[in-house]
Amino acid sequence: MQLEFHQVDAFSDRPFSGNPAMVYRLDAWLADELMQKIAAEHNLAETAFLVREGQAWHIRWFTPTTEVPLCGHATLASAYVLFEVYKETAERLDFTCKSGPLSVSREGDRLWLDFPAIEAVEKGVTLEIERALNVQAVDVLSSNELFVVLESEQAVLDCTPDMVALAKLPWLGAIVTARGNQHDFVSRYFAPAIGINEDPVTGSTHCSLIPYWSKRLGKSSLTACQRSARGGELFCRLEGERVKIGGNATLVASGTLMLG
Repeated sequence: MQLEFHQVDAFSDRPFSGNPAMVYRLDAWLADELMQKIAAEHNLAETAFLVREGQAWHIRWFTPTTEVPLCGHATLASAYVLFEVYKETAERLDFTCKSGPLSVSREGDRLWLDFPAIEAVEKGVTLEIERALNVQAVDVLSSNELFVVLESEQAVLDCTPDMVALAKLPWLGAIVTARGNQHDFVSRYFAPAIGINEDPVTGSTHCSLIPYWSKRLGKSSLTACQRSARGGELFCRLEGERVKIGGNATLVASGTLMLG
């Protein structure tokens, strides 16, 4: 069996920045164990698998070690592949997944994710969290992720977590965030428990970042930057109980996986 794959740098308009994702458009689902092995073979933060179901695409995402319930950058990458490689003509693509319905719309050269807004709730600063992240926290909240607010963009850049300690905390991963110098807010995301020490650009974390910063800054349209080594820029809108996350994408590789 041979499977075609495409690698896309999401949230970037050029290669070697943003967040890379591998995309497979399948005619039918492979066994879960095989999809996990494929994701481990590619060893990127996410590998996405798509199967058309009616008018929508069922999408699943795998890190090198586990399946995850929601992934923004690999959804953006998947939509880019469907539009640019497979020449889908609709201006909006609908997806179904474990987290509910999603969509990606095309506006010029920018793609917009439509994801559920997630309200982070107050958790409170603890010494265990500060030590795991090696930070002095301004505030600590909890959504699907640990959500830690820092005093400045420089504090976000300086964050050097203890990955072993962080992996032991009861969250999928940890967001650190602050007001930005040139963007409304900045963030970084660490998820050692699922095999990703630091994710370059994470669309799904913005489901909670956008409502938080929208309320803090009193505006519904925001600009964001994930300050990883590769980095990526995100354009954000809060629309009721949904968030819109805009970004560019770049195809960097295509090939065939040989399964014998």
